[in-house]
Amino acid sequence: MGAHPGDVEPMPGYIELINRASGVMLKSWRDCSQCGVELTTRTLVDHAYITWTEIALFFFCAFLWTQIRRGLTESLFKPLARWCKLLPKDAAKMPESAWKLVFYTMSWCYSTYLLFFTSYPFFHNPRSVFYNWKSGMSVPIDIAIAYLIQGSFYGHSIYATVYMDSWRKDSAVMVVHHIITLALICFSYAFRYHNVGILVLFLHDVNDIQLEFTKLNVYLKSRGGGYFLLNDVLANMGSVSFSITWFWFRLYWFPLKVLYATCVSVPNIPFYFFFNILLLCLLLMNIYWFLFIVIFVVKLLKMKEVNDVREYEEEDGSKAAAGLLRKPQAAATSRDSEQPNDDAGHHISDDRKHVQNGVTKEKRL
Repeated sequence: MGAHPGDVEPMPGYIELINRASGVMLKSWRDCSQCGVELTTRTLVDHAYITWTEIALFFFCAFLWTQIRRGLTESLFKPLARWCKLLPKDAAKMPESAWKLVFYTMSWCYSTYLLFFTSYPFFHNPRSVFYNWKSGMSVPIDIAIAYLIQGSFYGHSIYATVYMDSWRKDSAVMVVHHIITLALICFSYAFRYHNVGILVLFLHDVNDIQLEFTKLNVYLKSRGGGYFLLNDVLANMGSVSFSITWFWFRLYWFPLKVLYATCVSVPNIPFYFFFNILLLCLLLMNIYWFLFIVIFVVKLLKMKEVNDVREYEEEDGSKAAAGLLRKPQAAATSRDSEQPNDDAGHHISDDRKHVQNGVTKEKRL
C-alpha cells in the first residue's frame, strides 16, 4: 500500500460512517467466496507473526503486574487508607482505584507522547495507520514497548477483575471487555495493525484516569467520618469531565476516526471482518457503559451525591452500617449520629454541620 502523505481526509459524520462502512463490508463479504476454515488457517499461517519469546514476555509481565499491585497495595495503598481514616467500605476499594490511576496515567501519557510528540500522524490522519502496511513488517520499538505494557496489563486485569477487585454489577461485562481488548492487542500486533492499536489505547485510557480520580475523591471526602469540601468539589469536577470525555473520545472520535479507517479506508486486509467485529464489540460496550453514565448524571442531579452506580447498594449499605457501628463515641465536639432518612443528598443542619446520608459530619476543607 503506497503512502499518501498529503492525503488527509476530513473526519466523517455518523451517517457517512454507517453508509460507507456497511456498503464496503457488504461488498467485501460478497467477494469473499472462499471464506471458511481453510482460508482462515492459511491466513493465520501466512500473516500472523509472533514469537515464543514475545509470548513468554507477555506472561512474565502479566505476572509482574500482579506482584507489583500486591506490593503497592500492602506497602502503600492500604497504609494510606488507614492514615486517611477512610470508612471501611471505602478503604476496601481505595487500593484498586489508586492502582488503576497510577497505571492508566502512565500508559496514557506514553500513548500521548507517541501520537503528539513523535512523527506518527495517526491521530490527525487516521487513514495513515495503514500506509506502507505489509505482512510481517517490523514493529517500531517504541510501539512494541507500549504493546507489551498494555497487553500484559490486560492479561493481569482479567485475573484481577475476578480475584482481586470489588465485584460490581458490570464486572462480568468488564471481564468480557478485558478479553476483547487483549484479543485486539494480540491480534493487531501479530498482523501488524499496531498503528491502529496505539490510537485505540489513547482514546480509551484517558477515561479510566478520570474515573479512578473521581472515585478516590469520593472516598476521601468523608474520611475520618467528616466532610471535606475540596474532595467533594474535585469529585464533582471529575465526574463532569469523565462524562464529557467518555462521549467525546469513545463515542465520537473512536468510531469516526478508528472504525472509519478500519472499515472503509482499507477493506482488503487479512481478517478484515474479525478485526472490525472486535472493534464494533468494543464500541457496543462503550455505549453500554454510557448508559451507566446517564443514570449517574440523573442521580447526581437529583441527589447531589457522587456515587458509583455500578456498586451493589445492599452490600454497600451493610458495610456502611457496620462501619458506623464500629465508630468510637466522641466528646461534645464530635459528630452525632442521626437516624437514616430517604434523602441521599447533603444538607446543612442547624448547628452548621454537614449531613450526608443521614450521618452528621463536621464540615472541613
